[in-house]
Amino acid sequence: MLERLAEIEARFEEIERQLQDPDLVTRQADMQRLGKARADLEDLVEEIRAYKRSLKELKEAEELLSDPDFKDTAQEEVDNLKTQITRHEETLKVMLLPKDPNDDKSVIMEIRSAAGGDEAALFAMQLFRMYTRYAERKKWKYEVVDLEESGIGGASYVCFTIAQPGAYSQLKHESGVHRVQRVPATESSGRLHTSTVTVAVMPEVEDVDVEVLDKDLEISTFRSSSAGGQHMQKNETAIRIIHRPTGIVVTCQDERSQQQNKLRALSVLKAKIYEAEQERQAKERGELRKGQIGSGDRSEKIRTYHFVQNRVTDHRIGLDIFDVNGFMDGDLQKMIDPLVQEHQARLLAEAGEAAASR
Repeated sequence: MLERLAEIEARFEEIERQLQDPDLVTRQADMQRLGKARADLEDLVEEIRAYKRSLKELKEAEELLSDPDFKDTAQEEVDNLKTQITRHEETLKVMLLPKDPNDDKSVIMEIRSAAGGDEAALFAMQLFRMYTRYAERKKWKYEVVDLEESGIGGASYVCFTIAQPGAYSQLKHESGVHRVQRVPATESSGRLHTSTVTVAVMPEVEDVDVEVLDKDLEISTFRSSSAGGQHMQKNETAIRIIHRPTGIVVTCQDERSQQQNKLRALSVLKAKIYEAEQERQAKERGELRKGQIGSGDRSEKIRTYHFVQNRVTDHRIGLDIFDVNGFMDGDLQKMIDPLVQEHQARLLAEAGEAAASR
């Protein structure tokens, strides 16, 4: 591992040297590329240097063990440093894991009511509020792309973006079926109902990630029924785009102009095409396994919200949180952190198995 750490540190130092080149200011693309590369490595290099300092200090402390005057003090220092080194090694193992290339991206989220009629639609709207409250707690900006309201304040479909680098790393494990169990307000007999809602989380992709040709698009307009449409009801501001090669359909009607809706719809379309291609490649490699955290498998129940028992259960990691109202108000981090940790632990285990088989 030390050789690999030395290579990373050397690469970081070379990037810093290149960033000091006075001619770099005339090459904006190179400056941005190098700046991003430095930012990606900075935390890792700081951890590497702290690890190396601890190794050096351990060697110095061990040399003092042979001196009777310093033996007790040196032994205490050795014990402390060995604990410190173990902690650094565990941290570095996680930091050296293959990084999901989408982790630093913003996200596009889709929420659809599934089984349960009006109750499912009500819960879909509540999940939308839950995620936007989470974004507000993190001071992240979000925007609605499309909202299809239904019945008594519910939603059959919601699509929205969270424009924050790194949002995908926190929210990617939310993809799947969310089940709610509660007594609806309209249920006079007090009978418990079970409904389901599906959530999809996609990374917002750049133009370089996905190529969408104009000739492959079928674009139509219609009158918006959203807030934007209320300001321009006589104009067809809403956009529907069909991608002929894949059959993917995207609509956007929340913006106040046709051009804004088109740009937002194209962004969602690219994310959907990118996600479909990622899933196809993963299936070809045999890496998309049912039940895997982060697989994006929307057919599997991942979480239950049991209002009567005041319990939220994530079925993938067996975690119960007894605070439904707080959770629904956006207090998700106490669920997200264990999911991320479980994901990292699984990657570490797989890396260990791969190393053992070599």
